[in-house]
Amino acid sequence: MLSLLFPHTCASCQSDLLERDSEVCGPCLLDLPETGFTGLPDNPVEKLFWGRLPLQSASSLYYFNKGGAIQKLLHEIKYKGNRDLAIQLGKNLGKAIAQFHAPGSLDALIPLPLFPKKERQRGYNQAQLISEGISLVTGLPVWSDIVIRPEHTETQTKKGRLERWKNIEGKFELKDPDTIKGKTLLLVDDVVTTGATLDSCGQELLKAGNITLHIAVLCIAGS
Repeated sequence: MLSLLFPHTCASCQSDLLERDSEVCGPCLLDLPETGFTGLPDNPVEKLFWGRLPLQSASSLYYFNKGGAIQKLLHEIKYKGNRDLAIQLGKNLGKAIAQFHAPGSLDALIPLPLFPKKERQRGYNQAQLISEGISLVTGLPVWSDIVIRPEHTETQTKKGRLERWKNIEGKFELKDPDTIKGKTLLLVDDVVTTGATLDSCGQELLKAGNITLHIAVLCIAGS
């Protein structure tokens, strides 16, 4: 009766799902555009940060293509409140991470923080949920309060468009440097396009000292 009143359907194709703990059906998962370079050196994600941010590795599980299946799934996560989907995709990313990061080689996961206002409006941070999915597979702790993204208060009425972007996007604040000093961290986000925001957050994390930094994202824009 519950299945009739509240049908559980695939977030991608809307077909009925038999498993209550899944948000995407098997065929749709198999059709997602995997990059195939997770864990490989000199891949397209790493190249975004060359000469900008010292990283041990950077990787992406999927390609993000406009109008594609991944865009639809991310829309479900960001704008339709599908938290379970974010966790499920995080598990997929976690399985890939476990294949090229040896047990004990990472200390913690750091979800890229949202602006507090945006997180309040959405009700959650999608990078946090993806990290929780990774954690379920790898057992790594999720450290969410190490770095924050404070609300922007400086007036921007006299700033140009580029100045406004730089003024907002580049602001992160390291709250607990002692906890991460000397640690090996995996910075996590949903999508990487230019890498500017991850770069800014990564630079802030490095201020703690003796940090070994990796990046993992669910998808990279383009193919």
